[in-house]
Amino acid sequence: MDVEGRRRRVRSFLLGGLVGASAVLAAARRKGPEKRRTPAGLAAFEDAPCYEETLERERATNRA
Repeated sequence: MDVEGRRRRVRSFLLGGLVGASAVLAAARRKGPEKRRTPAGLAAFEDAPCYEETLERERATNRA
């Protein structure tokens, strides 16, 4: 391999290393997803007033 080809490969390797390192640093600085303030899924629905009313109606229907 000639000297010019070797230089080109080394330069490409170093440039790729810099790009990869900067990507790692950017990912490390990035914040993760925010924590949910409200319950997820059915827990959020079960606390809703309309759900409580539905349960009361069902209990009243089952008693009669």
